Amino acid sequence: MGLLVHVLSCAFGLGSWVAINGLWVELPLMVNQLPEAWDLPSYLTVIIQLANLGPLFATLVQKRCPSRLKERAIIYAILATGVMACFLLAFFWAKTTVVAGSLHSTAFLIITFFLSLVDCTSSVTFLPFMMQLPPKYITTYFIGEGLSGFVPGLVALGQGVGITRCLNVTGPSDNETHVETQYLPPHFSPQVFFFSLAAMTAVSLTAFTLLTRVPRTFQLVTENVASDPVASISASLDHSARHSSATEHTQSRPLQAKSKYSRGQFAFIYFLVVWANGLTNGLLPSVQTYSCMPYGNIAYHLSAALSSMANPVACVIAMFLPERSLVSLGFFCVVGTGFGAYNMAMAALSPCPLLQGTAVGEALIVLSWVLFIGALSYVKVMVGVILRNEGHGALVWCGVAVQLGSMVGALTMFPLVNVYQLFQAGDVCSTTCPL
Repeated sequence: MGLLVHVLSCAFGLGSWVAINGLWVELPLMVNQLPEAWDLPSYLTVIIQLANLGPLFATLVQKRCPSRLKERAIIYAILATGVMACFLLAFFWAKTTVVAGSLHSTAFLIITFFLSLVDCTSSVTFLPFMMQLPPKYITTYFIGEGLSGFVPGLVALGQGVGITRCLNVTGPSDNETHVETQYLPPHFSPQVFFFSLAAMTAVSLTAFTLLTRVPRTFQLVTENVASDPVASISASLDHSARHSSATEHTQSRPLQAKSKYSRGQFAFIYFLVVWANGLTNGLLPSVQTYSCMPYGNIAYHLSAALSSMANPVACVIAMFLPERSLVSLGFFCVVGTGFGAYNMAMAALSPCPLLQGTAVGEALIVLSWVLFIGALSYVKVMVGVILRNEGHGALVWCGVAVQLGSMVGALTMFPLVNVYQLFQAGDVCSTTCPL
């Protein structure tokens, strides 16, 4: 029974962020087919921020009217919605309509909102449910949550990307020859990829259903989850700890009373949370196409897939090599910001970034994105470990800082990309860049 619960916990965690992570790694194929083109990531970041209404609503309902809406009912509802939305996305992702005189992928954007609603709400519902089990099962749950970014990345790598080639095409009217970019098809279509996301979400739903039926001897334990390092890591990523048991609250108060951090140090810690989340959830994802696409579709595909996989890898590293020194975390934040600055600079130089058309340039942009996500993910996890030990109130403010940074980053970049058009797209074959 213990092994079965471990497997079910891992499969349950897989459904936490698999849909949104899947969308990010599939963007390199969709930006060439949807009318938003290179601006599509900026739309996605704003939609994800709007979807945070889901966890806000769930938290308010559970706090004000706990008898009206049960936690399990919310989880069933959001996972079922996730399965349905992934199926709909497979059929309608390429459908377009005219809105305000312009062509838009309305169906994709609406379905993406519901998928974002599912994944954002999972942050404040999945972990409180898992806290009813012993800490060892919370460990395997977070292994599954890490796989929610790792598995779609592996599927995307297996899918491949439409390799581009430049063809000399003669116009039918003027008989003039010009260079045209041709995209070769991937190994399987985005429709198949979205079906795989639906299957992963369905596995999570099935695992949750079975977890609710395990013998009561595995449930409703009162062990202090704070002693488990992975539970500490998880609590940093959202403010779901407000739903913890009364026993945990009682045991965490002495830790809060013995805090070794001053007000200035707390201010620095929360600054790290705002800064790291602003960069990784808002500012940089909005311009990933502009920083990578000038190097070719392969570079964009690899940067999207591998950087998505870097997040769970950083969480695993933090489990075994924790670093609580604020000086060290500040150093990692500076390093991650440096890679982010390089990515932003290449986006600003689009369509002619540094070392364009060279293998070194392609390798640098992919490596920079991976290290950017990896370094700042490590900072976010370890800051969560610190705040987890400071008690419930510290985690509440951590959740506020996460959402504040993400929202400011997304809302800052959207007008710069879509209204003022400060970033320029370019064709790999037809764009002429100075040597």
